[in-house]
Amino acid sequence: MTIARIGVIGAGQMGAGIAHVAALAGKDVVLADVSVDLAGKGLAVVRKNLARQVEKGKVAAEAAEAALARIVPSGDVADFAGADLVVEAIVENEGVKRELFARLDGILKPGAILASNTSSISITRLGAATKRPENVIGMHFMNPVPVMQLVEVIRGIATSDETAGAVVAAAKEMGKVPVECRDFPGFVSNRVLMPMINEAVFAVHEGVATPEAVDTIMKLGMNHPMGPLTLADFIGLDTCLAILRVLHQGLGDDKYRPCPLLVQMVDAGWMGKKAGRGFHRYSAPGGEKVPA
Repeated sequence: MTIARIGVIGAGQMGAGIAHVAALAGKDVVLADVSVDLAGKGLAVVRKNLARQVEKGKVAAEAAEAALARIVPSGDVADFAGADLVVEAIVENEGVKRELFARLDGILKPGAILASNTSSISITRLGAATKRPENVIGMHFMNPVPVMQLVEVIRGIATSDETAGAVVAAAKEMGKVPVECRDFPGFVSNRVLMPMINEAVFAVHEGVATPEAVDTIMKLGMNHPMGPLTLADFIGLDTCLAILRVLHQGLGDDKYRPCPLLVQMVDAGWMGKKAGRGFHRYSAPGGEKVPA
């Protein structure tokens, strides 16, 4: 199956990034959100990031302009009717995703693929919300999408070989390295990453060290490019908590129990960088980190 036209639902940081790399790969893209204004804001992010790539000499100016011309903002998922592949990049909530997948199933043409950018939610259960489970798959991009090479490709129990092959091929066309894994809670990336982040939170919760100390030890001692608490702020503490809850419930092991401090911070609205406050302070929501 050839994928030429892609729909992206959710024009936030991840959705805009997926639209960016898809359009650069020569795909026609419909970038949709709950309103055309929000989709337009996502397109503005793509424009800004492409300009940065042109400035750094990583993308030719002509290629950037051509990519932008391939992206159409939309406030209506009915515009996905001609898509070969739709990638969902909305809130990390299984109920909301299942409802969306059931709706999209009635809009998309036969054989079109429905992919989720979920960090941890069961692809099998998302597929069961549709009448095309063989065409449902996980396509987990890493943040920031234009920079990070990995795409985790997750097959649900019913996902066909043809669907998996088409998605792997599309990811490669976007300049990514697709790696397949099975449909278990957290897949591989977050099953390994989130317990580390959670343990870093416990270290702060128990007074072992400050957030800055934890991050510095992991950066200098383990050669991590970013400390786990800075990374958690970047991901979003609410997203980290949601993933840990999926791991805890899905695997039934208390080693995935979210630290009470993480729960409390999310309850307080301290979601990390996007909120201007998490384990570190930021100059503004989405702004630069303020030195400790």
